[in-house]
Amino acid sequence: ASLLVQPLEQASTFLAAGPVVLDSSAPVRVPRIANGVTAGFVAEGAQISDGDVAFDEVTLLPSTLKGLKVLVKLSNELIRTSVVGLESVLQTRLVTDVAAALDAAMWDGTGSSNSIKGILRASGIATGTLDLTDPDSLIDGLAAAQGNKVTPTHWVMTSASFAALRKLKVGTSDARYLFDPATIQNGTELRLLGLPVILTDNIPAVSTKNRVALVDFSKVVVARDVNAEVKILDQTWGDCDSIGIRVVSRWDTALLQAKAVTLLTEA
Repeated sequence: ASLLVQPLEQASTFLAAGPVVLDSSAPVRVPRIANGVTAGFVAEGAQISDGDVAFDEVTLLPSTLKGLKVLVKLSNELIRTSVVGLESVLQTRLVTDVAAALDAAMWDGTGSSNSIKGILRASGIATGTLDLTDPDSLIDGLAAAQGNKVTPTHWVMTSASFAALRKLKVGTSDARYLFDPATIQNGTELRLLGLPVILTDNIPAVSTKNRVALVDFSKVVVARDVNAEVKILDQTWGDCDSIGIRVVSRWDTALLQAKAVTLLTEA
């Protein structure tokens, strides 16, 4: 396998950020309290007024949701004569490709044609204005999230957006970096304004306008039906002396609270 050069690609980042993962092969309904009741001061012996708690729910893995699937056919001669263990390498490669497609869908999937709708396109998320030349826009984004009673856990942005922020100087006549290089990167971990930074291409610019997101992953839920199941099909193409490698995966994601995401977009 070490002889087979793999393509350069970004690592999957969504699941690594630590959302809540629920395993189920059936549709998942997560109840939540839409609003509570108001407590008040009541005099001794006075009647306590009653109140109603309103509920709604978040639905994942509807029966119509499609899975991520891929199938590769290769001949037995190729497997036997290959210098590398091609069958095992291909299995790993296909799982990696499915993981990359899943990562893109969970971040920014459109949800069209019964596919996954990413958290950046979820209904009701908080929004704000991004200015990559002014870090105050990031502070305003943090203030908006905190005003919504959300405690963000991660920044999400492209490497180009992070580099633009990283190169900001104190002033035109002062070449010192605005963000201290010693605090913005600690080993391999990137941080900005005290929060870890996730670099991903899956938050692309929209109409040339860059985007940066603040996410509270404690309020992101993922439903897992099948986790990259690999199957060797040694009979399907038996008349061609070939085998097939099939990888199937089925997931869904949603926000337990819509304001768990604050999406900042350039004006």
